[in-house]
Amino acid sequence: MKISRILHAGYAFESDGTQILFDPVFENPFSRNCHAFPDVRFDLHQVRALRPDAVFISHFHDDHCSLESLDLLDRATPIYLYCLFDQLFAMIRELGFGNVQPLALDVPVRVGGFEVIARRALEADVDSMFHIRAEGLNVLNVVDSWMDPETLEQLKPDAPWDMVLWPFQTMREVDVIAPSRAERGPVALPEEWPEQLQALAPRYVVPSSCQFRQEPWSWYNHALFPITYRQFAQAVGEWLPAAQVVRLNPSVSVELSAAGLTPSSPLPWVLPVGEQDVDYDYQPDSVPPPTADIARHFAPLTAEQTAQVLDFCRNGLLARYEEMELPEDSYFATPCVWQLSVYDHAGAVQQFRYQIHGDSIALSDGDEAPTWSTEIPIAKLYAGLALGESLTSMYMRIAGAPADADIVDDPLIRTLFDDAFAAYQAAQLKRIKARAQQAE
Repeated sequence: MKISRILHAGYAFESDGTQILFDPVFENPFSRNCHAFPDVRFDLHQVRALRPDAVFISHFHDDHCSLESLDLLDRATPIYLYCLFDQLFAMIRELGFGNVQPLALDVPVRVGGFEVIARRALEADVDSMFHIRAEGLNVLNVVDSWMDPETLEQLKPDAPWDMVLWPFQTMREVDVIAPSRAERGPVALPEEWPEQLQALAPRYVVPSSCQFRQEPWSWYNHALFPITYRQFAQAVGEWLPAAQVVRLNPSVSVELSAAGLTPSSPLPWVLPVGEQDVDYDYQPDSVPPPTADIARHFAPLTAEQTAQVLDFCRNGLLARYEEMELPEDSYFATPCVWQLSVYDHAGAVQQFRYQIHGDSIALSDGDEAPTWSTEIPIAKLYAGLALGESLTSMYMRIAGAPADADIVDDPLIRTLFDDAFAAYQAAQLKRIKARAQQAE
């Protein structure tokens, strides 16, 4: 069985003339500002010439299901997707794929000599894992999910596993959104991992997923990714002395057999750029720059785009907020003043204050000091509104939130993302269709 790394959680599996792609992304950057780490380019002419026997997508997040990447593939390619919502299946079909199938948990799908089984992840309403069988071998692709305890019991009988693709990199989303809450000092690996990996007893462990950073100037690169490849390899060596940790950089391929693991020819359409054995540089005591400085890195919006954002702040946000139902235990269930600060490309700020009480919100003309504050570059607020950008790349920052308050109750987060399923893919589809119309 040949196993090749594409990017992030993307892999190509080959056996006896059959090729399967898992969560393929052929873009750099992808998901708007996830920059491949290590750096790569793609030969898109060769990608368009690929004829995979199937594509399997583990979940709907835009760093796993990208319509821009799927648009490069032959429309006869069968697409198997784990998703509980019909909208995404409809989008992929609208892209032109005729064979788009939902994946059911624990139900094998046979493609050539492969058997692929979607397994339950901890958040089963969001993502899945893949159990891949071929040539008498068992490979577990955990993608970037957390292991469900019941699933672990289900997988134990197949131990020792031949290979496990393990998501080694946790992400500190809350720490960068609300830096005042960030933990200081070195980061320990999750306490569940030793027991889980020991139960699977793999011969080979691949540190998988999260092969990206943000823009080169971004402070996130030292705050969002706390675990290094070296730390993970050292820990696995202590937990599983008989296992081998194998780093697969983009394009790198190996041949897995019952006898062992050997290098294989790399993917010719994934082109490494520069040093490949790079590692993360986590700096837990780094001080985040002001949002005004971050906003200066982004190009100015057009007058029309700026007007769209400001109208949202004055009107659309209020309408969306009042349409939603606030959790009873939310910080905003009691009267408070919320301030939203929006920074343009020159670092200038426009501030909006709102009186909030439960499900009611109104612009405030008073001088009462805010008890909860949110800052964001205007370019990123526009991207969230119009382009489906995800929260972890928007450089939103929250201050003043009490330690027991839930960060995701922030009014801007809720109004942008509460009903935003597949917004990124919807924006992609709109752009792809517009390009197609211009080409006609």
